[in-house]
Amino acid sequence: MSRIGKLPVTIPQGVTVDVAGGVLTTKGKLGTLKLVVNNEVEASVKDGKVVISPKSETKRARMAWGTARALVNNMVNGVTKGYTINLEINGVGYRADVAGQKLNMALGFSHPVVFELPKGIAAKVDKNTVILTGIDKEMLGETASKIRAIRPPEPYKGKGIKYVEEVIHRKVGKTGAA
Repeated sequence: MSRIGKLPVTIPQGVTVDVAGGVLTTKGKLGTLKLVVNNEVEASVKDGKVVISPKSETKRARMAWGTARALVNNMVNGVTKGYTINLEINGVGYRADVAGQKLNMALGFSHPVVFELPKGIAAKVDKNTVILTGIDKEMLGETASKIRAIRPPEPYKGKGIKYVEEVIHRKVGKTGAA
């Protein structure tokens, strides 16, 4: 039995959740999100809570049960509070700025890097920190990882793009002739 799946998702004030034709729609003050519910599980709204239950006792249904519940919980939290990911840019001359839906970065390459932000993701730059916000947790995490992959941090000087809470394990460089 799934410990996560059996917990119902409480619907807060100002959020509406509808289930129709295998699609779960969540509407809140920050926007609307849709989720195609897995065929192995069933979603229903009862007494202000979203209840996810498996359709059968197969291993696949049990796996999808907890996953579906977590996705619905992320959707409800996204339309009420939203999500934020902070990226830190380290390096001499490394900088970023936002122009509309484009993130312009100078990262030590021979050319500037322009990253097109997907719809629903907003960026703000504060000194050497890029602050990404959005209501879709999955899309936000994917966007942050794509930005980080442009110039991942290197272990000798720590130059590159990293998550603020990420710890870079530093290596000692060459010590010279002995």
